[in-house]
Amino acid sequence: MSLQAMKSALQAQAHRVRMMVTRAVVAGVDDSKTMQSLQVDLLDDETQDAVEHFQPYGFTAHPRPGAEAVALSVGGLRGHTLLLGVADRRYRITGLQEGEVAIHDDQGQFVLLGRDGIRVVSPQGVSIETDGDFSVEAGGAVSIKGAGETLIDGASILLGEGASLNAARKTDTVSTTAITGGSSKVKIA
Repeated sequence: MSLQAMKSALQAQAHRVRMMVTRAVVAGVDDSKTMQSLQVDLLDDETQDAVEHFQPYGFTAHPRPGAEAVALSVGGLRGHTLLLGVADRRYRITGLQEGEVAIHDDQGQFVLLGRDGIRVVSPQGVSIETDGDFSVEAGGAVSIKGAGETLIDGASILLGEGASLNAARKTDTVSTTAITGGSSKVKIA
């Protein structure tokens, strides 16, 4: 092999190595598939469609256009590009303490696993749904506050361990010494 042929082969390999890792900017998202695919802009005037976005197991996100990504081109071949790690500096929570973890979105909603406990924040509201039981246990006080109506509804509402006495309602009859009516649905200890 001549020196020129060797130099040409090495230049081709060097080019492939340079093309292996690059930054990308998200231009579009197809979130309908089991492996999300993105349209990304890589180098100047280089757009790729249907680039697979590998996300950590158990976590998924639908990034907004303009988010940034790390693109890996397997073997330096742009036809085999995949994305690892899509980030969006426009919405990232800053100022976390060492060891803290947060998940967040672009609407100001977040869950913070912080040094002082877990904090859930949502300007949109929070809903918890389960087909099974739901319980809250605390070694300290429990506080429920609402600016509007607070509704507790169930087949039976027990207030206190071993609750068996009917609780009085606003409309129950009251004599001078005792409440003579009560709810069979709400029981107190």
